Amino acid sequence: MQRLCKDNLKKQLESTISADVKSGRVGNVAVSVSQDETILYEGYFDDEKMGMHVSEHTLFRMASMTKPITAMAILKLADYGELELDMPVSEFIPEFETMNIGRLCGDQVEILYPAKKKITIRHLLTHSSGLGSGPLGIHIYYTLPPSERKSLAEVTAYYAKSPLEFEPGSSQCYSGIHGFDVLARVAELAAGESFSSFLEKEIFLPIGMEDTTFSPTEEQLERVVPMHTFEGGIGKRVEFPSGSLFEGIPFTCQCGAAGLASSLSDYKKFAAVLMHHGHTGRQQLISEKMIREMTTPQLSAEIMEGSQRWGLGVRVIVNDQNVLPQGSYGWSGAYGTHFWVDPVNRITAIYLKNSRYDGGDGAKTAREFERDVYRSLVEYRR
Repeated sequence: MQRLCKDNLKKQLESTISADVKSGRVGNVAVSVSQDETILYEGYFDDEKMGMHVSEHTLFRMASMTKPITAMAILKLADYGELELDMPVSEFIPEFETMNIGRLCGDQVEILYPAKKKITIRHLLTHSSGLGSGPLGIHIYYTLPPSERKSLAEVTAYYAKSPLEFEPGSSQCYSGIHGFDVLARVAELAAGESFSSFLEKEIFLPIGMEDTTFSPTEEQLERVVPMHTFEGGIGKRVEFPSGSLFEGIPFTCQCGAAGLASSLSDYKKFAAVLMHHGHTGRQQLISEKMIREMTTPQLSAEIMEGSQRWGLGVRVIVNDQNVLPQGSYGWSGAYGTHFWVDPVNRITAIYLKNSRYDGGDGAKTAREFERDVYRSLVEYRR
């Protein structure tokens, strides 16, 4: 284990992020870095053009940082014996009993042949189902406009009529929306209540995540950070669809893939539970067994090459060809949110912004944040 130098960490982060804000490349930013349960740096950065002052209670559209929370909900239901990870999804949603493999030809969907395997819950958690993946998945997503996605029941019935990009379990390709929306629907069917209600009762209240929600109140909406973009070398505020936290999908559809708003204060608590093997400090929220499943690479090198592989709802670093140490895990969001947990050095780190410029796992701000944190390790060499 290596220690972070607090002074170096502050210098590295403030230098990079302040320069980003000054250039207009980012708008409002909130970051937190902890080691061994001690917050070593927490900072808030404002671009005056955005018209909001950021604090730990400012709400950000989490986009795909919703996925690890959805994964934890599924794993809690597995703990309760309400489902098994290798169970076919069709046991909860019969429309998934028979699926087809297809391909996109121009702007037309072509059915190739019936799928030989059934989609399992584990396939969805590891982006290896073929559902909503690749060009075919993107095309299918946009044939049902976001504004028409009124409920999980409606969208999952629609997805079940869609062909798959590949045979379940034979490959992997990120399922941006479909897979984790189906998981959210499975969760509410297994729990016998709405997905938001299950999350509130089983995760948010026990952890103390008071501001994490699919449906912000009027007071919470006033604390949602403005959406930023960077065009022609100028950063500016842009309008975002009202009544939505992700791309016009209405609040009524509790989008398990990307629909939550949360704050730095709240997401720190979620990351801490992952670091502490499912323990909140007061209770065991989820079993250590399930946290190990979540944070262990699930796919072979033949299916997923490179320095990272899918765990269950998080990416896991599998070798030292990455800035993050082997064994670290976390994920990102389309609007620039990013987090990881490093169990080797006992670090949790969160970077929150909302921008239509430079988002997702490949965001430059995410890579710079990782670089600046690990440059601050004592005797760190790379």
